[in-house]
Amino acid sequence: MTAKPGPEAPDGHLGPTRVRDLVLLGAAVAVLTWVFTAYNFRDFPVIAWYTGAILLVLAATEAIAAAMVKRRVAENEVGQAREQLHPVAVARLVALAKASAILGAVAVGAWGAVSVYLFTLDDVTKADLSKPGTIIGTLGGVALVVAALWLEQCCKTPDDPTEDGQVADPDAA
Repeated sequence: MTAKPGPEAPDGHLGPTRVRDLVLLGAAVAVLTWVFTAYNFRDFPVIAWYTGAILLVLAATEAIAAAMVKRRVAENEVGQAREQLHPVAVARLVALAKASAILGAVAVGAWGAVSVYLFTLDDVTKADLSKPGTIIGTLGGVALVVAALWLEQCCKTPDDPTEDGQVADPDAA
């Protein structure tokens, strides 16, 4: 019997982030944000284009980290030597990726709900001026989720090259 993948495996270890969980989180945030926005939009300031742009910066940073980790793992440069990528650093990047995926899902839900709400309004100057900022925020959230999931994927250990699952003896050659 195989265990279901999830946030926590039966042995107490964390599993890979599930896209389904991120979608459910984003949908819940979207509903709450829609209700909040519908009742409070008149009190909102104009949303500037750069408000959600920080998410794009975070996504780019995580994509760069993912590419670096992927290269290091492929070249077997993960270890405790000075010039290698330390395994604790990889574990920290996994934690960052998981947190960023959650942040991205929340951002997509929130910015997406505000965007949809603004597009339902007709001839409201403040809404028209805020649309670019909410679109950038939504796209930034999507980019952050994608980059975070890629970073998490890049941090996985490579498959075991031996057929029986035993650790290969480096001195056996």
